[in-house]
Amino acid sequence: MDDILSVAALVGILTSAVRLATPYLYAAIGEAFGQLSGVVNLGVDGIMLVGAFMAIFVALGTGSLWLGVLVAIVAGLLMGLLMSVISVTLKAEQGISGIGLYMFGLGLSSLLFKVLFGTVKTIVGFQPVKIPILGDIPIIGPVLFQQSVLVYGAFLLVPLAWWILEKTTWGLRIKAVGQNPAAADSLGVNVNRVRYASVCLGSALAGLAGASLSLAMVNLFQENLTAGMGFIAVALVYFGSWRPAGILFGALLFSTVNALQLWMQVLGVKIPADAAVMLPYLLTIVVLALTVSRVRGPAALNRPFERGEA
Repeated sequence: MDDILSVAALVGILTSAVRLATPYLYAAIGEAFGQLSGVVNLGVDGIMLVGAFMAIFVALGTGSLWLGVLVAIVAGLLMGLLMSVISVTLKAEQGISGIGLYMFGLGLSSLLFKVLFGTVKTIVGFQPVKIPILGDIPIIGPVLFQQSVLVYGAFLLVPLAWWILEKTTWGLRIKAVGQNPAAADSLGVNVNRVRYASVCLGSALAGLAGASLSLAMVNLFQENLTAGMGFIAVALVYFGSWRPAGILFGALLFSTVNALQLWMQVLGVKIPADAAVMLPYLLTIVVLALTVSRVRGPAALNRPFERGEA
C-alpha cells in the first residue's frame, strides 16, 4: 500500500487518468451535441469501434497517423448520417435505432478485422509531446503537459464546445430544437437540419474517440476493443448534465478510478483482479443512481419532430 501512495505512483496514476479520459471526452461531448438537439444515439460504441479499426488500418497502410484519424472521423460522420436518416427522417425509435447501429458497428469492425487483419496488429502511435516550460513543472508538468496531441485536443474540445453551445447562434439553435422544436420551427429554424448536423458532429467525434483509442492509447486493434466505452460516454452526458465542464469532471472521475485499479494491479496491491476491474463501472452506477434523478435533460429528448405538433 505504501507504493501506491508514493509520489511517483500518484503522478503515474494522474498521468494515466488524463490519458484514459481522452476517448470518453471526445465521445461524450459529441453525444451531448446530439442529445441537446433531441436525439439519443446509443450507437456511440459501435461508431468508436469502426473509427478505431479504420484509423489503424489506414495508418498501417499509408504510414500516416493523421490520415488514419481523418478517415476515422469520416467513418463516424457516415454512421452519424445513417443514424440521422433512421431517427430523424424516418422517425424510428431512437433507443432501438442506436442499439442497431451499435450492433452494426460491432459486427462490421469484427468482420473487417478478420478479413483484413486476421490477427492483432500493433502500431507506433502518437507519442507524448512535451510542452516547453510547462512540461518541466514538477508533478503538474508530467501529468498535464507531456501527453500526446490527441489528448491535448480532447481537453481543448471542452472550452470549444462550451463556447459553441453558449456563445454562438448555432449553439442556441441546437438547444432550442432540443427544448421546444415546434417553437424553433415557428421561428424559421430547420429542426431536422439542426438535428442532422448535431448527430453527425457527435458521430464524427465518436469516430475520433475510436482513433484516439487505437492510435494514441493501446496502439493496436482487436475485436470489441472499446469494451463498452461508448455506453459509458453516453452515461457521462447525463452525469455531466449536458454541460462540457460536467462531462469533463465525470470523465476524469471515471478515468482516475480506472487508472487507480490498473496501477493497483501493477504494484501488486492485494485485491482480486476482477474486483479491481469492477471499480470504475461500479462507480458509474452509483454516481448515476445518485445524480440522474436530479438533472433535467432537453424537453424534446428522444422525441421525433412532427411539423404542426404543439
